[in-house]
Amino acid sequence: MIRYSEQQGLISPSGIKSRTGKKTEDIVIPEICVGVYSHHLFEYIIDYYPDLRPTQIGYINTANCERDVYKINFKGTPITFYIAGIGGPLIAGDIGDLVKHGAKKFIYFGNCGVLDSNIEDCSIIIPTKAFRDEGTSQHYIPDSELIDLNPKYIPEFEAVLDSFKMNHTKGYTWTTDAIYRETEEKRDYYKANGGVCVEMEASIISAVTKFYGVDHFTFFYAGDNLDAVEWEARSINGLTKFEQKKLIPFLAFELAHKLDIMSRRD
Repeated sequence: MIRYSEQQGLISPSGIKSRTGKKTEDIVIPEICVGVYSHHLFEYIIDYYPDLRPTQIGYINTANCERDVYKINFKGTPITFYIAGIGGPLIAGDIGDLVKHGAKKFIYFGNCGVLDSNIEDCSIIIPTKAFRDEGTSQHYIPDSELIDLNPKYIPEFEAVLDSFKMNHTKGYTWTTDAIYRETEEKRDYYKANGGVCVEMEASIISAVTKFYGVDHFTFFYAGDNLDAVEWEARSINGLTKFEQKKLIPFLAFELAHKLDIMSRRD
């Protein structure tokens, strides 16, 4: 069986589609892209922050859904802001489509399950490596158990968290594409080997951005707890503790602003 191949794919990313008739090849987007998995948080930003001047660029089209892509302006920094695809194939396709239009730095954030019950609900987690318990990343870089995450920008993001007076946890994440096969045996293995959380996209983001030669940063806010006799949902529902979650997009925007300032100095 061949998973990783150095040859070019037979199909190339198709890019963003326009609702106004604009040709795909004429669509240019801001270089810094922020993707959020929660449609609640996405809609909250678009609906309640007109000062960010949200302007729809187009949409990412898949066989059974369309996801909107917007341009916003945060403190003078133009940002591509969109609803990120959940799971390996979708997030890999997103990155390819957005790179086609000029994206060079990706910031992703979303909910995760925790493998340590001491991690507070809704608190921030910065992953440093990911266990590749999924299939998509294997097609972008050679096979390995672990992949590095966030090789850049951790100090900058920690400075953002400090400015918001927010604590955080660092550690490995377990990226899986089989959410109903998160067993006690697997939980115990990954926890014993440095895992603090579980989610579905981080290892793919790292592999695919490396494949395209672009930068990434991904972080999580803690949700359900797997470190218990019985699974605890905690705040996994998107609207649970929403008042607390409303702040999280602005952590990503602040990081984007910092990266924009850094790039202007270079």
